[in-house]
Amino acid sequence: MIGIATSIGRGLRLKLSDWGWSARLLGTLLLHLGFSLRRFALVREQIYFLGNRSLSIIGVSGLFVGFVLALQGYYTLQRYGSAEAVGLLVALSLVRELGPVVAALLFAGRAGTSLTAEIGLMKAGEQLSAMEMMAVDPIQRVLAPRFWAGFIAMPLLAAVFSAVGIIGGWLVAVPLIGIDAGSFWSQMQGGVDVFKDVGNGFVKSVVFGVTVSFVALLQGYACKPTPEGVSQATTRTVVLSSLAVLGLDFILTAMMFSI
Repeated sequence: MIGIATSIGRGLRLKLSDWGWSARLLGTLLLHLGFSLRRFALVREQIYFLGNRSLSIIGVSGLFVGFVLALQGYYTLQRYGSAEAVGLLVALSLVRELGPVVAALLFAGRAGTSLTAEIGLMKAGEQLSAMEMMAVDPIQRVLAPRFWAGFIAMPLLAAVFSAVGIIGGWLVAVPLIGIDAGSFWSQMQGGVDVFKDVGNGFVKSVVFGVTVSFVALLQGYACKPTPEGVSQATTRTVVLSSLAVLGLDFILTAMMFSI
């Protein structure tokens, strides 16, 4: 029994140590905002890498999600004689929930894995150690610009996802099904609140951007400097980021709709 208790205590101590180190890294990244703004060219390069390179998968996914929402919404609302409200259903589903969440999951799968693999390979190639030898802080020079680029890129990608999804819903609802275009847009305009709906979706996308970027950088920076270590860190990035996004989505939704 003493051996079991000792093993449990040792495991808890190591886990708390890891959490403390992660919190210190997050605090350091937040404190390097000033450097990132002064050297915004570094952030701009990463915004292009993380944001522009993700537009194709974000746009195509948003379009097909809009298609499906319009079809499912029409078949459901038609039973109650409210088929004209399909535009409102599509818009609320996207800006409140699906836009931030699905965009964050795609962002984790495409950009998060790239960040982890890039930082992990730099660590395996001892590039980060070489920076330290030259008195260059790798957190400030390498990690911080990527962190703040993810912070900026994620809300923009979520907005693109929602906008393209609404266009996809219009393409299915109006030209294909035959719903009146005026009813489609007027229901949407009258039912979507800028602050309550769009604002809540924006807050979610910002939180998801910070979470996914930090998890990706943390896994890359803390991975073992071996090919196996980099591959395992990349896998952990997808798993942990996805679970974190879904868990935070539930928490944020409960908080937003309880106020």
